[in-house]
This record gives sequence, C-alpha cells and structure tokens, in this order.
Amino acid sequence: MDIKDLTNRMHAFVRSKGWYEADSPRPQTPRNLAISLSLEANEALEHFQWGDDLKDKDELASELADVALYLLQLASVSGIDLEQAILKKLELNADRSWDS
Repeated sequence: MDIKDLTNRMHAFVRSKGWYEADSPRPQTPRNLAISLSLEANEALEHFQWGDDLKDKDELASELADVALYLLQLASVSGIDLEQAILKKLELNADRSWDS
C-alpha cells in the first residue's frame, strides 16, 4: 500500500462518517485538520512527558496513526501531493548542514 492508497482509504472512512457533508459538526477544513494534526502530535508527545521510556508501544502506535491520517487528509484537501513534497524536502535537506 502506498500514500495514495492510504489517502483513499482515509477519505472513504471520513465520507462514511459524513464528515465531508456541508452540515457536518466536524468540518474537514484545512484549518481544522491542521489543528487536529497538532493535537494528535502532542498526544504522541505525552508518552514521553515524564521520562524517556516508552510504556505502551501500542498506544503510541495508535497516536502516530492518528497523526499520519490527519497529515494525509490535510495534504489532500489542500491539494498537496505529499509524496512529491517529501521527496522535494529530502532533496533540499541533502545539502543542508545542522552542525553550524
């Protein structure tokens, strides 16, 4: 399965919940999705709030899946080809240095 397949499955899920409907209580706007992405990323961070040891790998995996789903959706509804954006960023970063 690739990014496009995952994105299509994510859209099918969101549509099945009615969240793309105009009267949805959870409007799937880029702003709302960006907020949700940040919130889910912070939930992943909570697993390390009081130490470096990971206590529940399955719970962290679930939070990371939430982050990935919101990322896929935000990119898609914003008209961004996430695969190309990642490849471009990797290319740009190849010549960067972070040690200075």
